[in-house]
Amino acid sequence: MSKRVTIAFASAAALTLIPTTLASAAGTTPSGEPTPDERGSGVRASASDYTRDAQLSRSLGADSAGSYLDARTGRLVVTVTSKKAAGEVRAAGVRAKVVERGGAELKAAMTALGRDASVPGTSWGVDPRRNQVVVEADSTVTGEELAKLRSVAEKRSGAIQVKRVPGVLREEVLGGDAIYGGGVRCSAAFNVTQGSTRFFLTAGHCAESATTWSETNGGPAIGRQEKHSFPTNDYSLVRYASGQNPAGNVNLYNGSSRDITGAANAVVGQALQKSGSTTKVTSGKVTAVNVTANYGDGNVVSGLVRTTACSAGGDSGGAHFAGSTALGIHSGSSGCTGTQGSALHQPVAEALSAYGVKVY
Repeated sequence: MSKRVTIAFASAAALTLIPTTLASAAGTTPSGEPTPDERGSGVRASASDYTRDAQLSRSLGADSAGSYLDARTGRLVVTVTSKKAAGEVRAAGVRAKVVERGGAELKAAMTALGRDASVPGTSWGVDPRRNQVVVEADSTVTGEELAKLRSVAEKRSGAIQVKRVPGVLREEVLGGDAIYGGGVRCSAAFNVTQGSTRFFLTAGHCAESATTWSETNGGPAIGRQEKHSFPTNDYSLVRYASGQNPAGNVNLYNGSSRDITGAANAVVGQALQKSGSTTKVTSGKVTAVNVTANYGDGNVVSGLVRTTACSAGGDSGGAHFAGSTALGIHSGSSGCTGTQGSALHQPVAEALSAYGVKVY
């Protein structure tokens, strides 16, 4: 393989619940909503938050530099650069915050980083709370490469913040419910459907290693790779073998599961969970969107979401979700320090649209 990956093997959980949510202590309430433990590191996004965020994003365009959920009130906040745009946001019943830098300036900063300072071990994305593009540089980024990053940041008048993080940024091949193929272990994310045909989604970089997947190492195939996109994107579609009819739930790794009823794009500040075959269910919050990650060896992925959830090798392809809403497919991280992680996910809505499938 041409990418930096961690490869390991472990016994797989039964694949009747392919969409997984790594859960050790977390559980479900009788209503199926997240427990207080799951919500502890962020605030919940409501269905109206997702809808209004998408609508205002389309209508405001470059007049907005993004949106987030306020950590204290849980209310959606939309950043704007003019009084006119602020009035439009307030008319929609949403709080507006006037900021210095608009979407065009932050986009230009993202472009400058990709053009002049894209080095392995870095990821960069928009944090609307700071009104900045935040770069995370792992422990391998030193010397001239680190100086290059800081030089680009200095030229952007505060639009870019460079942050050092421990560990090494990598795609985490290993696994939700574990899936095995091509000598590696990954995780499955969400079960999806197109008419009566059943599939599951996993990471695109996992598909670089295998064309068929099994629920045990060397076991019979449960699905065959149909399509994948990597790098640039990081998602793939696997068709279930004949006779497989799995439920559309996420495994909580505590004897229970979560029914997934819809999909949405993540909002900065919201709480979420990640499920994978290595670290099981972990919790965190969304810290940046539109993130580009340089995994090395020419593998650059854009449009990701950065979170504080913990993950490890084998979690690649696992599920990121909030309550019953699917958010993303686990891509990679630079590891975890204590309970603070850096898990990146590929937005699932993009994969659903690309393949014409839906969660169920």
